[in-house]
Amino acid sequence: MKKPLILIANDDGITAPGVHRLIDFIHDLGEIVCLCPDSPRSGGSMALTVNGALRVKDCGEYMGARMYSTNGTPTDCVKLAWHTVLLDRKPDLVVTGINHGSNAAINVLYSGTMGAAQEGCAFGVPSVGFSLTDHSMRADFSACRPFVRAIVSGMLSHGMPEGICLNVNIPDSVKAPVNMRLVRACRGNWSDEYKQYTDPAGHAFYMLAGALINAEPDSTDTDLHVLSQGEVSVVPVRLDRTADDATAPRELQWLAELCKETFSHE
Repeated sequence: MKKPLILIANDDGITAPGVHRLIDFIHDLGEIVCLCPDSPRSGGSMALTVNGALRVKDCGEYMGARMYSTNGTPTDCVKLAWHTVLLDRKPDLVVTGINHGSNAAINVLYSGTMGAAQEGCAFGVPSVGFSLTDHSMRADFSACRPFVRAIVSGMLSHGMPEGICLNVNIPDSVKAPVNMRLVRACRGNWSDEYKQYTDPAGHAFYMLAGALINAEPDSTDTDLHVLSQGEVSVVPVRLDRTADDATAPRELQWLAELCKETFSHE
């Protein structure tokens, strides 16, 4: 029986530990092709390279996965893969991450990881982005394994409703999480976003900083609340951003049931 084709991308770059751990966790679930930016592209959202030339570099293999890099954005990776490394084969699944840092709440709009997942969704392919709430390049991704495998296996078996992808955030907790919850994205915004500095010539420049403000701290059905409780948040994201009822469709009942389970890290 032919293995499903899984396309992997990220926004932290081809050398990031997160993408290698992702491959470690799911390499046996399908034929894996990985195309990532050649350097970090965090905050790229769904940006495309419009005026520049894109190049693809063969980076060999890792755990049986074919590895490639490009000088483009995370969204470029997914779009470009169709016409280059996949040779017009349509993947059965697009998986992005594992991101170094949270993509919960409003971060989903800025995230290159989720931008790539949404691009897969736009092509009509079931797509999911995984993130660990630890920005360190030395982050321990071991707690992600059971959740990544469960969701990837579930998506390969059940697919996804058209126009919907998943944003999965896994807390960097002292105690490994054992539960997932199907929730909504929390409302919020960033405050004090930039710090001003002065260069040697006396000119001002600015660096991104700030803190994420939870606009609904008393709500218990949001991703930020779930993460604060040491649980994994699973948020269905609609590609169509028309304002309507955000209730999860019946087609995601399998995911709702999966989120009732307790996961072991043995």
